[in-house]
Amino acid sequence: MAAPFLKWVGGKRQLLGAITTRVPSEVGGTYWEPFVGGAALFFALEKQGRIQKAVLCDANPDLIETFRCVRDEPEALIRALRRHRNDEEHFYGVRALKPASLSPVQRAARFIFLNRCGYNGLYRVNSRGEFNVPFGRYVNPKICDQDNIRAASRALQIADLRHADFEDAAAAKRRDFVYFDPPYVPLTKTASFTAYVRQGFGPDDHARLRTLALRLKSRGVGFLLSNSSTAEVRALYSEGFTLETVDARRLINCQPSGRKSVPELLIQ
Repeated sequence: MAAPFLKWVGGKRQLLGAITTRVPSEVGGTYWEPFVGGAALFFALEKQGRIQKAVLCDANPDLIETFRCVRDEPEALIRALRRHRNDEEHFYGVRALKPASLSPVQRAARFIFLNRCGYNGLYRVNSRGEFNVPFGRYVNPKICDQDNIRAASRALQIADLRHADFEDAAAAKRRDFVYFDPPYVPLTKTASFTAYVRQGFGPDDHARLRTLALRLKSRGVGFLLSNSSTAEVRALYSEGFTLETVDARRLINCQPSGRKSVPELLIQ
């Protein structure tokens, strides 16, 4: 059974129980996930046989390329991943490589390796779009989970993988279902993890997302949207939406004592 092959900030494994109960028992049309991230919900729904066709999108081109490689070339990817090791010097050497100099399979292996061995599983880029997360110092990270890569490849056969803005989901139809999991509005000024792409994801993008959600709702398209439980988010979705609060454990924090349950919103 497939599970996420990446660690991802805001990953939804911990909230799958709360989220899956708000998704139809069987999606009659296409399942859309415009902020695919680690794809925890996609893998859970596919495992349960609740979706037969999916469109998975993300604005991060490296992420989508990696998903395509897992789907289309799992064996070549496994061979490439076996060449990597959990060593600090090796990590920084791989991080310094120019992605354009590598083949698509090598880039995907680099992406997964840096994710598995980088600090707290973060994916962060600087203003030049260069990955800049430091070495994670894990004792024995699983760099090449070959069984899960093969399972993920099988699951992803039903998916159209797109490097695209979330507004691609405007094409969703009445029998489709859309799950929006955008970079969250930060709880504090220092808690923002939106540097997954060079341009980030700011207030104007959240306003665009709310507008799209309203359009889908007016057309009778089923959707679910998750975000942080802040006054800003509550105000943004105060009219025309149903808001529910659930507790999520914050897993990515520099201090274990900071990994506490925090309220999040599920919006429909």
